Amino acid sequence: MANGNSTFSVIGSDVTIKGDVSASVDLHIDGTIEGDIKCASIVQGEGSAIHGAVMADTARMSGKVVGSIAAKELVILKTAEIEGDVHYDALTIEQGAQVDGRFAPNSHRQTKPAPAPMKKEASSADDAQAKLQIAN
Repeated sequence: MANGNSTFSVIGSDVTIKGDVSASVDLHIDGTIEGDIKCASIVQGEGSAIHGAVMADTARMSGKVVGSIAAKELVILKTAEIEGDVHYDALTIEQGAQVDGRFAPNSHRQTKPAPAPMKKEASSADDAQAKLQIAN
């Protein structure tokens, strides 16, 4: 952008990326990505495909994803096809969306099973309040 404040990048429908994508800006994906994506915010177009894990603060998915998704705020639109586990703080799913995987709040994401907590005050109240919203 002319003012140097570009905070949005578009991957067009004719673009295929093989490899991981990391961005500090928001991404709009209409093409194909074969690799993991990590960004601030992602908007996935209907005809796009992602074969890898997606990590973002906010995600709006409407294409095909083969891999896990982890987002604080996640919207799965009716045209989405997801094959993988979904981790979220707040989740909205439109009727008709297809998800083949498990749903779990981000507070339950762990690389290894943790031992039982000794003190209840060690857990954050925010972690225990994952939200699920079903859209019509």
